[in-house]
Amino acid sequence: MPPLDTHTTAKNTTVARHYNHFIGGSWVEPTGSIPRRAPATGELVAEFGAGTAHDVNAAVGAARTAFDEGPWPRMSGLSRAEVLLRLADLIAANASLLARLDAEEVGKPLRLAEGDIAGAVGLTRYAAGLATQMHGSTYTNHDADFTGLVLRQPAGVAGLITPWNFPALILCQKLPFALAAGCTVVVKPSEFTSSSTLEIARLAAEAGLPDGVLNVVTGDGQPGQALAEHTAVDVLSFTGSTVTGRKVLDASKTNLKRVSLELGGKAASIVFDDADLDDALDGVVYGVFFNQGECCVSASRLLVQESIADEFLEKVAEAAERLRVGQPFDPATDVGAMIHPGHLEKVLQYVSVGAQQGATVLTGGHRLTGPAHDDGLFVAPTVLDGVRPDARVFREEIFGPVLSVTRFGDADEAVRLANGVEYGLANTIWSKDIDKVLDVGKALQSGTVYVNTTIDGAPQMPFGGYKASGVGREMGQAGFEEFTELKSINIRTGKRRGTLGLGAGPAATD
Repeated sequence: MPPLDTHTTAKNTTVARHYNHFIGGSWVEPTGSIPRRAPATGELVAEFGAGTAHDVNAAVGAARTAFDEGPWPRMSGLSRAEVLLRLADLIAANASLLARLDAEEVGKPLRLAEGDIAGAVGLTRYAAGLATQMHGSTYTNHDADFTGLVLRQPAGVAGLITPWNFPALILCQKLPFALAAGCTVVVKPSEFTSSSTLEIARLAAEAGLPDGVLNVVTGDGQPGQALAEHTAVDVLSFTGSTVTGRKVLDASKTNLKRVSLELGGKAASIVFDDADLDDALDGVVYGVFFNQGECCVSASRLLVQESIADEFLEKVAEAAERLRVGQPFDPATDVGAMIHPGHLEKVLQYVSVGAQQGATVLTGGHRLTGPAHDDGLFVAPTVLDGVRPDARVFREEIFGPVLSVTRFGDADEAVRLANGVEYGLANTIWSKDIDKVLDVGKALQSGTVYVNTTIDGAPQMPFGGYKASGVGREMGQAGFEEFTELKSINIRTGKRRGTLGLGAGPAATD
């Protein structure tokens, strides 16, 4: 069993957590391990199994047997819902532990991690309700002797590959929906942030999930590749970068499995001069610096109308300078640490490239040092003004606390700028003109549009991207249906009329 809690607080961790793989209802010792150091302190806090293709094969085999021979896909929707509701209650009961694990391993402020776990509970409860509503349809109007049934059935074995920025939350955007549909599951979490996934697997077993229905193999890219390639996996759901998503899509062609990809983003906050500017200021700052900017819907571009740009931008820079960057378990912290050293260097390199391409660094743009920062990976909240639409910081995903600012004249120009990137995950509109909001919202090429709010939503709202931001949807009815298949059953109750030229075919009338 994994430990319930060997964690205390930053700079006072006792013994690093050690986790095994979870396969077929048992904890399976790995052949090697991956150390995880907290990005805010540099301390060793966990060791995860270094999964191999052999481990993935065992996990998929367990899931395959559980689907083909086990009770889970054959249980009533109500029975599956009862298990998921128990799981939601257990996640809620263990919220403090799960939030601390994610805060420590991601480097995010604890209060944000607590919000993630609350979201995971809500998603699981919502998915439980969908389990009771899974249904097909009936067609009785073909002719008097014909009935058509359309069945909605579980897709089979689902492979889930989850990222490091919201470990428990994004897991629960996938896992309970797959389970509600009757699928069995193999999860490969990020090697940086696997603890909460393994703890949720433990809680799922406690909730009554049968052995083999949920399996977890940890590790780097090797087990992820093996899961994507595995021919006994029927549906694959991946969240991560667009570069990796293309590799996952290519690997999945072994059996042409269904693939859902939630990939990168380059969201824009579009601030019109008729907006509530105080509200917009709060939203713009939150939208880019939330979760250290390590968020696929991070509003890392500010498109601001020229008539208000100078005054509004001055307030944005001042607000960024007031943010507290620090340790995850400090209640005053607003912005945490970067996930690993290589990512920190990537973020700082983008700031340098932005300046080289003509942007002005209004604030931030450097690594923070000092007693609260020396052992961690901290970047000062950064605002870049005068960013051209052809600049890399305008077009490429930075995934850090960096805001690029570009001015626009009218709504048409704002739409062109917002759509002028390869991504299409989310955008935000700040305006009190409902006609403008609807016109611009319809024109934006993104799967989500926030209006006078940002990084907001509900479990019933589908989430996914246009263009290079992916295919498929998570959450909502659409996210549930990603884990199902449709089957048509054509029933004729009367005598069949005609075969191969010997009479009228079935579509003929008397």
